Amino acid sequence: MTYVAKKCGIRFQPPSIILIYEDENKNRARQRIMPIRNFSKFSDCSRAAEQLKNNPRHKAYLQGVSLQQLQKLYSLLRGHLQGKSLAQSLEQIQQEETIDPEEDLNKLDDKELAKRKSIMDELFEKNRKKKDDPDFTYNVEVEFPQVEQLESCGWDAESDNEF
Repeated sequence: MTYVAKKCGIRFQPPSIILIYEDENKNRARQRIMPIRNFSKFSDCSRAAEQLKNNPRHKAYLQGVSLQQLQKLYSLLRGHLQGKSLAQSLEQIQQEETIDPEEDLNKLDDKELAKRKSIMDELFEKNRKKKDDPDFTYNVEVEFPQVEQLESCGWDAESDNEF
């Protein structure tokens, strides 16, 4: 059986993830409520999302739901358990998903760096021009305006003289 996920949301009391899906065989919209157990304000959202997505009872239904969306829902629940309002939790999630261009990525640990890289990959794929796009042009050449005069570096001249 194949299921097409239409909407996915979260209910805080009792904690559960609600999935509205369509059964392709019957063309009927259905609702599935998946209770969230053993989750606290200290739990890891990514691990909980992976466990839910790989759960044999829910796996067929959650194929159309991305892991990032489930992580966001778990983050909302964790914020609720910490006493934050929905607006505060959404703002925190938005801050975590944006990348500061001035941030030094060399100072991050491996887990945070992998998270930033996945955000960059997702943003790249969203903005990428594909061959099927109507405004796609092959081999675009752009000449950038030169704001200031180029300065010659001493090490460039020295290395040329050695050869």
